[in-house]
Amino acid sequence: MSCNYAEGLSPYHDKGKLGLAEKFDSREEVNAKIQKLAKWISESKHVVVHTGAGISTSAGIPDFRGPKGVWTLEAKGEKPNINVSFNDAVPTKTHMALVALVKAGKVHFVVSQNIDGLHLRSSLPRINLAELHGNMFIEQCNQCDSQYIRKSATTTVGQKCLGTNCPNIRLNGRPCRGRMHDTILDWEHNLPEKDLALSDFHSCVADLSICLGTTLQIVPSGNLPLHTKKHGECGRVVICNLQPTKHDKKADLIINTYVDEVMEGVCKHLGVLIPEYTASLDPSKQSGPPVPWTILQSEVKRMRKVYEDLCCKGSKRGKKNTSENKGRGDYKSTKLKKPEENDKSNKVVDGTNVDVKSEDKLLPKTDTNMSTEEYQKIDVDGSPSKKIKVEKDEDSPVKDEIE
Repeated sequence: MSCNYAEGLSPYHDKGKLGLAEKFDSREEVNAKIQKLAKWISESKHVVVHTGAGISTSAGIPDFRGPKGVWTLEAKGEKPNINVSFNDAVPTKTHMALVALVKAGKVHFVVSQNIDGLHLRSSLPRINLAELHGNMFIEQCNQCDSQYIRKSATTTVGQKCLGTNCPNIRLNGRPCRGRMHDTILDWEHNLPEKDLALSDFHSCVADLSICLGTTLQIVPSGNLPLHTKKHGECGRVVICNLQPTKHDKKADLIINTYVDEVMEGVCKHLGVLIPEYTASLDPSKQSGPPVPWTILQSEVKRMRKVYEDLCCKGSKRGKKNTSENKGRGDYKSTKLKKPEENDKSNKVVDGTNVDVKSEDKLLPKTDTNMSTEEYQKIDVDGSPSKKIKVEKDEDSPVKDEIE
């Protein structure tokens, strides 16, 4: 449950702007904006969707900064009166719409801050998803970094040891000696390197970024949608949220209504049928050996090449030979700063990197099917890198945010 997850995090008083008033567009405005968004999706070559806690509220999982959010009520000494467990929650219309849009080739990648596992349980393929803050239904080895799908939500947060052995087999045929840990980040933890790399590359390549159910206060995820404007002449940013967000002034379209309504309308205009959630397609409900959920290193390399071709070689959509572009992708060495109270120097908090030996790499796979069940890790390279940070932005409608 969101409450249990929030209570498991380390104490941190500055959780951003809480309880901002919600705004609803008129029916006429919503219909016109949905039609415009559907048109933009059809016209775009690479669409990336950025999702926050607001897409899971209709599943009974409270958000954090809404009028009835976990942290909003916490500040008042209260708790949400509706709080479905992660095991009992099921994917919403928005989750299933994204699965359908990805399958139809209308959406190409989803970047999520959510830890509820509903994107995974909707059967969204791993190759189309980055989970920047972890997943309650995923466990990861502390030696080879292999990830596997759990059959129930973990009861720990903060990347703690779960007491089980890694099921991975090394190249030499011997079992990995690592132990499995939860993947849920605490405030000072580094973000997962491969998820962050793919998020960055896809966001830069995108000509349309759609933000659903997020105030964009967390960084680096909250700043990723702006990459489409920074590295492209025609990039558009769309925000669908009931509360004001950090980047409203930079958005090309803002839709103030429920995200489920927007996604249903968009799919209807695009002629895409939204499937119902079925447990038989839920990877967490499958029997048998653990199902891998590890990002392929080859996919990171492929997207880096796409990014370099589009944004680093004199393309009209990119900047040629800039120091920023040359350094992009070095996520292992890049560190974010977490400011101390009343300290503008932003002291760096070092994270822990896991050394990976070549002998711990997984056996190569020859199957090219990229479904969730068969998506395998070929190379093991790297460890988490970036961190969660708080930053003040005087030009933003949302100040004192968690970044």
